[in-house]
Amino acid sequence: MSLLIDVSPLMLRSAGVKAYVWYWTKALLDAAGLEAVHTFPRVDFSAALNHERSMAKPAETYLGLATLYATNYLRLPVLRMGGAKLFHATNQVRRPPRAALLTSTLHDLTCWSMPEMHTEGNIRADSEFAERVWKRADALIAVSENTRRDAIEYLKLPPERVVTIHSGVSDAYFDVTEQEARAAALKHSLSKPFVLVVGTIEPRKNTARLIDAWAGLPERLRREYDLVFAGPAGWASPETIERLKQGAGAVRWLGYVDEGDLPGLTRAAAVAAYPSLYEGFGFPVAQAMAAGTAVLTSNVSSLPEVGADGCEYVDPHDVESIAAGLERLLESDSLRDRLGAAGAVTARARYRWSVCARHSLELFGRLGAL
Repeated sequence: MSLLIDVSPLMLRSAGVKAYVWYWTKALLDAAGLEAVHTFPRVDFSAALNHERSMAKPAETYLGLATLYATNYLRLPVLRMGGAKLFHATNQVRRPPRAALLTSTLHDLTCWSMPEMHTEGNIRADSEFAERVWKRADALIAVSENTRRDAIEYLKLPPERVVTIHSGVSDAYFDVTEQEARAAALKHSLSKPFVLVVGTIEPRKNTARLIDAWAGLPERLRREYDLVFAGPAGWASPETIERLKQGAGAVRWLGYVDEGDLPGLTRAAAVAAYPSLYEGFGFPVAQAMAAGTAVLTSNVSSLPEVGADGCEYVDPHDVESIAAGLERLLESDSLRDRLGAAGAVTARARYRWSVCARHSLELFGRLGAL
């Protein structure tokens, strides 16, 4: 055994990081095998990912949480390497083992670039993790070149220690069929064409401006289409949550949607909208591209890098820009078809978990762990 991958986020309720850890680790196991890759805690990767519950068995979950507490707060050396040469830390392990090579993944630097979008607890936790893990790591994986640049700027990391390896997209998005799309729409009672927004409702996702932009569209478009949000409530303002609950003006909020339903819903959507204020990668954008769905997204952070020529770009700070982009897409079948086709080509070439795992294993090999 050469690698010990910290998959502790799989024990918790989470969204983007949990999905990354799940699919990335599965791809590492497929590529390198059980002899080379072990996980903390032990997880059965043959199950279906569920963001709302632990993916470890109850006994493993309790033992894993106890180990995290003892490691992080009691400073006890209970997290054993078992002969592994490299420990890959996620944001739950605050005091990783020192008798091994150390790596980690940089998802975004929003606690530094946009602190106003986070709680004080989030900022404190990320700052602590940066000092204890990122700054002493032998190498770091950045999920986009934009995230790599931010890490070098904000954390003053040596550039040679930060490597860009784009995240992947579940095969389910590449393989989703029209029949599965119709079934997903029917399951969620979506009878009209719709614009889909996937993600936790939090300030950075720009929900309020998107609803304002939707309200500014011509009435005929709002009669023809619904604006559908799929994601749990995070730390958005009470006013934004109340607007979603009211559902005025053809706005619908589905709440948390099972992971297995999202590929079908994404394929069924006329447009996937994601005018986020900042993203380290932007899973919903890459997922929609993989499904062949036209995307409206922001012209900031990593999103132009990830979306390439498969998206309609808007200024996320400008309600009129968002509304104009939506109107262009909803008024033009040919534009949606062109963007959907271009996005699918880009996603198939760049956003496969097998590719992400291969590049990651190459990095671990250069460090001498394999």
